[in-house]
Amino acid sequence: MADKNIARYVLRILVITYLFFLVGWPVWLIVHNTFADGLDALHDALTSPTVVFSLKLTLAVAVQAVLINTIFGVGISLLLVRYEFPGKRALSALIDLPLSVSPVVVGLALILVYGPRDGWFGVWLHEHGFNIIFSTTGIILATTFISLPLVIREIVPVLTERGIDEEQAASSLGASPAQAFFRVTLPAIKWALVYGMVLTFARALGEFGAVKIVSGNLEGRTQTATLLVEQKYQDFEQSTAYATAFLLAAVAVACIAVVTILRSHTESASAKRGTS
Repeated sequence: MADKNIARYVLRILVITYLFFLVGWPVWLIVHNTFADGLDALHDALTSPTVVFSLKLTLAVAVQAVLINTIFGVGISLLLVRYEFPGKRALSALIDLPLSVSPVVVGLALILVYGPRDGWFGVWLHEHGFNIIFSTTGIILATTFISLPLVIREIVPVLTERGIDEEQAASSLGASPAQAFFRVTLPAIKWALVYGMVLTFARALGEFGAVKIVSGNLEGRTQTATLLVEQKYQDFEQSTAYATAFLLAAVAVACIAVVTILRSHTESASAKRGTS
């Protein structure tokens, strides 16, 4: 028993040390450098027109990506769980593609498809006055693609676990498909849905590679917060870079806290269903 206790404590120390040097120390350095020049410098950095525009753009893109992935995520989840069709496994595997492909590759692929000069659809769209690449639309498209699987992979297990008995019972009592969805299916998946939405929002806020490729990084036009951090750091405007990075990190921590709370709700709901 003594040897097991010693091994357990040594393992804990190693894990804590590993996490400190990998996560804790870098984050602490960002916080330290953010407040190194005082609150006035932090306020001035975050209220500059360039930073305010990039933050507003990032928030708008993240919200729209969450809305798009929520609507299509619920639909695709129902399709994968409730129906059998040829190519179902291929579709399920394709959904995980954004998680395995480099975001830079995603951005390049979008340029090849929607580029205004030689893109498959981009030339036609450009001729008719629609520009996707180097615009806000392209940023939303890239961010939506990168965060596509997050909502789906949270909803599918819940739908699979619950089955279709309750929906069938509602239909037998005269409920329409829409009524069955909003009164039976949606309440059953609400925590998983919100959980996936929070993860999607956090992922959208921090996207860099794909956004940099498709946006052009035009200051005051298509520059998101992550791109601003890189540019300001390279331009030796350290206070602005640290302040923006700190704000993004704070939002990420808040998302982690929300996800932890939602996870407890989901586990509690699952435990109640298991005991009932």
